[in-house]
Amino acid sequence: MLSMTSVEAQNRFGQLLDTVQRESVSVTRRGRTVAYVISPQEMAELQRARSAQGGALERQHRQWAQACAEGWNAVHAELGSFADEHSTL
Repeated sequence: MLSMTSVEAQNRFGQLLDTVQRESVSVTRRGRTVAYVISPQEMAELQRARSAQGGALERQHRQWAQACAEGWNAVHAELGSFADEHSTL
């Protein structure tokens, strides 16, 4: 990955856009990375990966919620309702 300062990126913006078609570029300011410039293809790959990861996380959350509901239903079936005259249930 190439690196250039923010001043270089400003002064050579056209060259920066050409470069990122071949490889990513990190942009630094005062010696610290402040941005990455990537090609549209790389961005599409990152979005697909994030979407796939998000879908897996959502499936895990649904499985957890289902397990909790099944556990509660088992307790309810065995012990009945916990509601009494003071309950808002």
